[in-house]
Amino acid sequence: MLLLALDTATPAVTVALHDGTSVIAASSQVDARRHGELLLPAVDRVLAEAGLRLDAVTGIVVGVGPGPYTGLRVGLMTADTFGLALGIPVHGLCTLDGLAYAADSSIADGPFVVATDARRKEVYWARYADSRTRVTEPAVDRPGDLDIGGLPAVGAGALLYPDTFPDAREPEHVSAAALASLAAERLAAGEELEAPRPLYLRRPDAQVPKNYKVVTPK
Repeated sequence: MLLLALDTATPAVTVALHDGTSVIAASSQVDARRHGELLLPAVDRVLAEAGLRLDAVTGIVVGVGPGPYTGLRVGLMTADTFGLALGIPVHGLCTLDGLAYAADSSIADGPFVVATDARRKEVYWARYADSRTRVTEPAVDRPGDLDIGGLPAVGAGALLYPDTFPDAREPEHVSAAALASLAAERLAAGEELEAPRPLYLRRPDAQVPKNYKVVTPK
């Protein structure tokens, strides 16, 4: 097994290689506006670090969000392209699950919450029984509308809104290393992973104006 994992659902552009036993190379950069520019060089970097070529990869793991439309589709389209070009499976994993898997050992046995920044003063979030078990579907809400009962929380959304998440902790962003490790664990147990389809949860930020003026030549 050689898994190439990547995620662009948060401001982090993150890539990792997992050989079925452990992560052998990883790269993460935080830049919400340069997903498309940074992703492929990061793939090249982790392959070079591992001394491997892309055609050695046996499977792709991609974070499916939830996340903003523009950033999320960069990772998903890249994963699909690699899968088609190499003739290998592409597996999806919820980005929130990757954050939960990387939660500090002090809360990993749960329960706790994962929350990422959804912009528009909202968060993408879900509850977890432990670092491997999500108990609610991912949702998008205003922090003020949530009642998490003082549970610990991880992710950038939790760190942004301390009134709602008074026990917010690292990690702030997902890492492909965590996604790869979780995927390898589930595949080794014979579990099926999600289809690589995006969890947008709401309409894109950029939309065509409803009442724009049509200009026609005379």
